[in-house]
Amino acid sequence: MVDMTGKVAIVTGGTRGIGRSIAERLAALGADVAVGARNEGDLREAEASLCERKEGRRGWGRALGVRCDVRSPEDCTRLIEKTVATFGRLDVLINNAGIGRFAHVADLSIADWDATLQTNLSGVFYCCRAAISHLRRSGDAWIINIGSLAGKNAFPNGAAYNASKFGLIGFSEALMQEIRYDDIRVSYIMPGSVATEFQSSWAQHDQSWKIQPQDIADIVENLLAQPKRSHVSRVEVRPSQPRRSD
Repeated sequence: MVDMTGKVAIVTGGTRGIGRSIAERLAALGADVAVGARNEGDLREAEASLCERKEGRRGWGRALGVRCDVRSPEDCTRLIEKTVATFGRLDVLINNAGIGRFAHVADLSIADWDATLQTNLSGVFYCCRAAISHLRRSGDAWIINIGSLAGKNAFPNGAAYNASKFGLIGFSEALMQEIRYDDIRVSYIMPGSVATEFQSSWAQHDQSWKIQPQDIADIVENLLAQPKRSHVSRVEVRPSQPRRSD
């Protein structure tokens, strides 16, 4: 188990699903955690929950909820700056916020196309751009982007989502090479089907066979536990026994 005591992490989309599991794991490991999301009520609930001390845990750090729509560069900058002002530093940035809009290209609205690309790709750029100067001062920092196997496997009605996740891979690979000598490691995780509200919104069926959000939190913890000399830059994860076609 990696000790994150004294470290500070940000998780976008951190109030539910994969982001919430990651935020809870980082807090359980001792980190001070800021979560960004759009819903004020969800933020306050997550902030209170993350601050609770749990018996048997190493000790939970402080928590901060910051309203942030990652489509807004100003919101992303505010999330980063408020976190650093509150906790004094930044060591880990988890870019998790994401949406999916699924339709035939001929039927896909321009608004849905823009929202998908802005959330899943531009938002990652905005957060990284605002965070890098602070991460450079860490001495051992991480940026972990939550992608998808859709970033290498296109499917019908997924053009916007596929484009955003294909782009995220290219962005992450380039960023990794740009800042590796600043003691910032960049990794991206590419999950397959995950049992979250995001998935269930467009795939209503039994989800027991799917990857669970805590499985992705396990991967994040394992990445952070890597010795400084090694760098796992890309992680693909699939359900071990996907549901068979009828």
